[in-house]
Amino acid sequence: MDLPVAGKASKSVSGLPFQVRGSLHTLLSLKLLRPEDPGFFPALVEKVAHAPDFFRNAPLVLDVAPIQAREPDCLAEIVARLKEHRVVPVGLQNGSPAWNEAAVALGLAIFAAGGASAPERRPSDRAKPRAGAGTVVTQPVRGGQQVVNPEGDLVVTAAVSPGAEVAAAGHIHIYGPLRGRAFAGMNGDDRAMIFVDQLDAELLSIAGIHLVNEEIDTRLLGKRVRASLVNERLELKPHP
Repeated sequence: MDLPVAGKASKSVSGLPFQVRGSLHTLLSLKLLRPEDPGFFPALVEKVAHAPDFFRNAPLVLDVAPIQAREPDCLAEIVARLKEHRVVPVGLQNGSPAWNEAAVALGLAIFAAGGASAPERRPSDRAKPRAGAGTVVTQPVRGGQQVVNPEGDLVVTAAVSPGAEVAAAGHIHIYGPLRGRAFAGMNGDDRAMIFVDQLDAELLSIAGIHLVNEEIDTRLLGKRVRASLVNERLELKPHP
């Protein structure tokens, strides 16, 4: 067997010493509504301090849809202040050309438009029913693993460990303990729900609205719970 010679970089079969591959990662999004508000940073710092393990070194996308008509004068300060608290801004979304230019100058990536504010929808305006087939996972989802169904519901009949992620366009059913993160309605379906046999999640998210472990009522931990989105807030209820 030939071994790599010290001092020389080994090459892959393709001849390149690296691979470029597509991947799916869940990112936090910070929508900027009133960054000029004197309470903006104090409230944000309090939010981070409430769940430091969750936010520490977490990648964050800045969504400027509500303020994209303004000049991006505040962007550099926001990025700097976030980094002070060990939150890592990685990109900007829904920006105008001026915002995008300022973001690139700060070393941020530009994300595709999406998640913009929209008028309240009438029942007839709601998202169409999901057409994708459901996915069933029977093996434990271990830390560092990510299981995604981008078109339908997801059913997990085993444990979801800390550091693991499960995500679906539709509902998520977990027939076991959830100790990792669950993202239902990942494409924006605010009717999606999460059903858990034993709740101890690091994070629950529906249509981008999330709740971290420290914000969960301790009386619900270890219990069967149903999570749904009500008035843009996650509501957790015991599930029979």
